[in-house]
Amino acid sequence: MGIGYRELAGVLRSAIERGDYPPQTTLPKQDEIAETYGVNIKTVRQAIRVLESEGLVTPVRRRGTVVRSRPPMKRLGAERYAKSKWKFGLVAFAADREASGRAWSPGDQTNTVRRVEADAEVAEALGVAPGAPVYERARLVKDGDTPTHTLTSYYRPEDVEGTPLVDGSAGPAGRGGGFAVLTVQGLEPDAITEALHARMPSPEEAEQLQLPTGEPVMVLKRMTCTRDGRVVEFARGVHAASHFEWSYTFKIPD
Repeated sequence: MGIGYRELAGVLRSAIERGDYPPQTTLPKQDEIAETYGVNIKTVRQAIRVLESEGLVTPVRRRGTVVRSRPPMKRLGAERYAKSKWKFGLVAFAADREASGRAWSPGDQTNTVRRVEADAEVAEALGVAPGAPVYERARLVKDGDTPTHTLTSYYRPEDVEGTPLVDGSAGPAGRGGGFAVLTVQGLEPDAITEALHARMPSPEEAEQLQLPTGEPVMVLKRMTCTRDGRVVEFARGVHAASHFEWSYTFKIPD
């Protein structure tokens, strides 16, 4: 008697985790899997759908069932924001790339800048009235041709008017990026609060990040303050979960 699709998914999952099928290789053809484990094609298809929903494989037309790469990049914690980095021209996403041994270029980041009305969350973070005008700076970041995440920042107009932060050119906002620009404005970032949660992507996010079926996203909310506690940026990011390993190093509080 053949095994069920959940058991078959477990067998294939273990083989992937052992490295029997390395990233970017394909699983055997479905009829071969069916013959090997004494099951029918329907059972194999159900098992593959389980693995797909777990983000382990992606069916690719004319190629087969491709094993997905594990996270290729570290997403550093506090270290990515070190003043020693951005004050000397290394922006946060580039710090992640360098820590992961991956190349990067300014063109890996696109920018769309517009003046919008603050929604309730942005208004509360920046301390303005809901509907007040703020600048929105939306970025899409790619690793080569592959989108990895979006990051959308919001600023008070009086903090960024006439600066590179309201320039929609591709790439960081000048040498050192947005934090360096804020520093020139007398608003040097000194403290950051980040909150993270996971969820499934919206259809628009799945399309923008080119996500396969079943892949979740990690949602980041970031609030950046000066030493005196003034919030100078509120940001929301959506990250493809499979592209990052989130890494934190910190001193354990007493």
